[in-house]
Formats: sequence, C-alpha cells, structure tokens
Amino acid sequence: MAITISNLSKTYPNGVRALKNVSLTIGNTMFGLVGPNGAGKSTLMRTVATLQDPDSGSIQLDGLDVLAHKDEVRKVLGYLPQEFGVYPKMSAVDMLSHLAVMKGVTSRGERKEMVDALLQQTNLWEVRKKSLHTYSGGMKQRFGIAQALLANPRLIIVDEPTAGLDPAERNRFLNLLSSIGREVTVILSTHIVDDVREFCPRMALIASGELLLEGSPEETLRGLEGKIWSKVVRSDDELRALETQMQVLSSHLAGGQHVIRVYAESRPSEGFEPVESELEDVYFLNLTRHARN
Repeated sequence: MAITISNLSKTYPNGVRALKNVSLTIGNTMFGLVGPNGAGKSTLMRTVATLQDPDSGSIQLDGLDVLAHKDEVRKVLGYLPQEFGVYPKMSAVDMLSHLAVMKGVTSRGERKEMVDALLQQTNLWEVRKKSLHTYSGGMKQRFGIAQALLANPRLIIVDEPTAGLDPAERNRFLNLLSSIGREVTVILSTHIVDDVREFCPRMALIASGELLLEGSPEETLRGLEGKIWSKVVRSDDELRALETQMQVLSSHLAGGQHVIRVYAESRPSEGFEPVESELEDVYFLNLTRHARN
C-alpha cells in the first residue's frame, strides 16, 4: 500500500498555519513522523485519517482519493489518536466487540474470533473482563492498538502512542507495532527520536508545518559522520560563550557538569572530541537551521 501526500496545506481559523505544502510518499512499512510539539504532526495525521479537510492539496491511497472517498478509506483504516476515549466501566472484551460491530463485523462468531485474537496479540487476555478504567497507561495504549487493528486494516495511524509509558511498556508497544508494520502501512507520529531510529525504516521531520527532511534514519546519520563533536563544559559562563561561538546542538548534565554536542566540519577548538552521530543530532541540526531561515 502506498500513500501519496501532495502539497497539503492547512490554516486554522485562529491564524495558525499548521501545514505548509507538505508532500510525502509512504510505502508499505513503519514510517516515523517526528517533530516538536506544535509542528503539525497531529494535523497531518487527522487529515490522512479523514477527520478533517485541508485547505489545499491531495492524498492518494493506492490510487484512491482519500479526501473524496472518506468512507472507503475508513474501511481499511485503523487509528489511535493522542487522546483515546472509551467507556470506562466497560470491559475490554465488550468494548472491542462493540467497536467491531461499528466497523461492520456483524457475524457473532467472526467477531468473537477477531476480538479474542487481538486480546491475545496485545497481551490483554488475562485482563479482558476488567473495566477499562482499571487499566494502567500501558494497558490502555495496548487496548488502543487492539481497537485500531479491528477488521484487519491496511493502514494504521498512531499519534504519540508512547507518551506517558514507562520504558518497558514503551518497548513492548513499539515491538508490537513493528511486527504489525511488516504486513501493513503504519504511520507513527512522535516527538521521541529514539522511537524512530529503533523501529522505523523510513522517517520524516516536520516543524512549523513544513517538511524538513525525509529518508531512512541511516541515510540522515551518514550526512553527519565526522561532524559531531563533544566536550565537558566546566561552567555556565563557558557554556553561554560556546553557544554564541558555535553550533551547539544539545547539552545534558553528567555528574553536575554540562556535556555539549556541536556540529562542525572540523574540530571546533581545544578539548572537543569526535563522537558518533545520533538521530537527535539530525533532529536538532535541522530544527536550528529551520529557525534561522
């Protein structure tokens, strides 16, 4: 399945321009869409999921005009938004069965077989009869992906799915998505760069509604080989001075001292050591360049 997004633009009534001529092609894979909060990721996801219309542009799903044939798209779509609402007093098995009916699965036997399989796949079988309000954050997210998988969708969209999950739940959730992504198209929208490097063969970076880069994580990293440098900074004054002199990508505290990462074609100055590039370096470098334009 291939999704072709062409020149998509959206401005909200309050004047916020959420998308600016975004064009993307997404194949049959797990595709990562990264960017800071407010970048336009959720607007793009909602538009592809047929929940809102753009001001201009088009979306093709295997030749089907998404904006003109929303009902047809919804038949093959599974969607997990940032905020996923459920009836809290219903059990997981009852809620999934109810949602399956809404998806058009009217055969009781087929519906039971589908729901049971999804509860097993998402590791919720043992708690299938418990009320959803008793679920942990990770369990609720796994239930969210279970409902998104109802009726065997060919396109799955998940918007910031690992927010609030502990590391173990995050890995379990992303491993599940990754296994699903071998057979269908999965679009993962996130601001967590590591999620994309670990699980997505292809990615795009969006900021202020604009597409800044598209490619594989490995391709983007190769462009920074030999150009990332690191140094331990002894004082806040030194840090501020370096930030005015060099292209500082990021800094973090280690043992009470700042460790900075800098982009430069050659060693910036005494004390800097070359380090392996990371996807976060690509992220911050492109955001910095975009902010300067």
